[in-house]
Amino acid sequence: MVHILGVNLRDTHVTRFALTQFYGIGNYTAHRLCARLQIHDKCKVKDLTPFQVTALASFLSSPSTAPLAPRQPLADPNYLPPPANTSLQEIQAQFNSARAQRAEKQAKKAKALGLPAKKPAVDPLNSIKIESELRREIRENIAHQRMIGSYVGKRHAMHLPVRGQNTQSNARTARKLNRLDRY
Repeated sequence: MVHILGVNLRDTHVTRFALTQFYGIGNYTAHRLCARLQIHDKCKVKDLTPFQVTALASFLSSPSTAPLAPRQPLADPNYLPPPANTSLQEIQAQFNSARAQRAEKQAKKAKALGLPAKKPAVDPLNSIKIESELRREIRENIAHQRMIGSYVGKRHAMHLPVRGQNTQSNARTARKLNRLDRY
């Protein structure tokens, strides 16, 4: 059993579905996390390498400070690999110069067409909130609704259903949940 940020993930579960044990992570977000951390869809928790477990724990603890996902573009069909004696630094320098040339061409093309410059892509996983941080935000939102005296806040204060559900016969669950100051 793997223990990450206070949540136990069972060894027999598929990692993608085990991640949904975290409060605030659903199937879609778990799938994106696995893709970002290069974890196979059918990989079980017991098959994770220590590096993957560490990467997962560090990403979930502070997603906004996590490094960007590695971009490994596909090669062109007519690509010829460099000789075996070429150093990694030389290959990286060539790749970076080619990327800069492409970006410059795209900027010139956009300027010629009168289009605005392309903004860098924003990673939606950098802004996820899980566990106590998400619970705190929900609690603050409910307190704000109650404080400003909105309809939703009044319904929370009266321990009644908030989103228009039937109150005549089946509001028992809402009365239970809304009675507590959640989380």
